[in-house]
Amino acid sequence: MHIDRIDTNILRIVAADARLSVSQIAARVGLSQSACTRRLQALEASGRVTGYAARLGRRALGFKVRALVDITLSTQVEEDLARFEAAVGDIPGVVACALVSGNQDYRLTIVCRDLDDYERLHREHLGRLPGVLTISSSFVLREVPTRGEADAILGGTAPS
Repeated sequence: MHIDRIDTNILRIVAADARLSVSQIAARVGLSQSACTRRLQALEASGRVTGYAARLGRRALGFKVRALVDITLSTQVEEDLARFEAAVGDIPGVVACALVSGNQDYRLTIVCRDLDDYERLHREHLGRLPGVLTISSSFVLREVPTRGEADAILGGTAPS
């Protein structure tokens, strides 16, 4: 499926505000509602749109600590990686897990209510993960506003 300028605009609009109705999106890109619906369905079917989500205010919900946790495993055997990944999926507070290159094997992004909550999570979950050799935690002091993923992928800024 080829993506043209209209598809790119639809992607930008949906990425900026997934709550818009199809008729609102159609009006912004200059299409009929049925044509816009077909394009959205094609973008979904092709895997270019994989879902719709709300961005939560984690601090307002009481999650004031964000930790970046680098983990090195004792082996990189595929079965051990799979066991580790399955276990990480059961840990509350883990919002991202990536197999990475470099000195560590995985980088986790974790949100917690406070440092006591992180310490409990480390003791009860991270320290018990299968195959872990080392754990190194860094805490985010300030989050610097950057372009959203959609803008980084598509270029430019989302239309209004």
